[in-house]
Amino acid sequence: MTIAFIALVCLGLTLVPMTHIPAETIGKPTLKAHPGFMITRGMQVTMSCEGTSRAQEYYLCKEGSPDPWQRQSSMVPRNKAEFFFPSIQQNHAGRYHCYYQTHVGWSENSDSLDLMVTGLYRKPHLSVLSSPVVRLGENVTLQCVSQLGYDGFVLTKEESQKLSLIRDSQYIYSNGQFRALFYVGPVTSRQRRTFRCYGYFMSKPQVWSEPSDPQELLVSGVLEITSQPQNVSEDKTASQSQDHTMENLICMCLSGLILTVLGILLFDACCSQRRMLKAAYR
Repeated sequence: MTIAFIALVCLGLTLVPMTHIPAETIGKPTLKAHPGFMITRGMQVTMSCEGTSRAQEYYLCKEGSPDPWQRQSSMVPRNKAEFFFPSIQQNHAGRYHCYYQTHVGWSENSDSLDLMVTGLYRKPHLSVLSSPVVRLGENVTLQCVSQLGYDGFVLTKEESQKLSLIRDSQYIYSNGQFRALFYVGPVTSRQRRTFRCYGYFMSKPQVWSEPSDPQELLVSGVLEITSQPQNVSEDKTASQSQDHTMENLICMCLSGLILTVLGILLFDACCSQRRMLKAAYR
């Protein structure tokens, strides 16, 4: 009975075990992959199933497999178990879930986790249709192209290793290539963005090609927006400086003229006074 139940759970069939047990007694575990869900072939990966401290054993299942891939006693503390894969290969790609057993029954299945294995096929080429230099608020079209007849392409952001967009491939009769167009934007961040794309076949959707070379988007227009008021301010400062220089020159000329006139008047007054003194002595 126990073996049959485990097989049904791994195949994704839903059973309600021990209905007399309250639902809150056995919770739903959480399944995670470290270092991430996208793993290059040959790398190590650890899948952790976190449940409750009352768990006795944890089970890791792959969709389509009749038996658990791995079975492990709970760790200390007993709220989780870790399933280690020393070298990921193509057959490890797929959809996984986990569950655990306590002394009173079985837990629900965790949410599914898709493990993508990359590096199996030739890498595609990623490019920007217009220019890799974009302005804030602008929409961008990225093109992923390959000579191989991939059924679809995937675009990812390299910074966060997050799945961004999935597109079916289109056959281009003019050059015999397969491609997909990805529309990104509007660009609202000043940070640089780096993208890669992968190709895959529908027969094995979790097995991807080697990643394309990175395509970086550079955001322009930021310096122009911030520098424009600065240039206006500099022009105003230069203009004001020129005005003050002209005013100073005019003031200096007027002062010199006034001093000259005063000097002439003072000289004439002195001469007149001398003439009056000479006339008086006569």
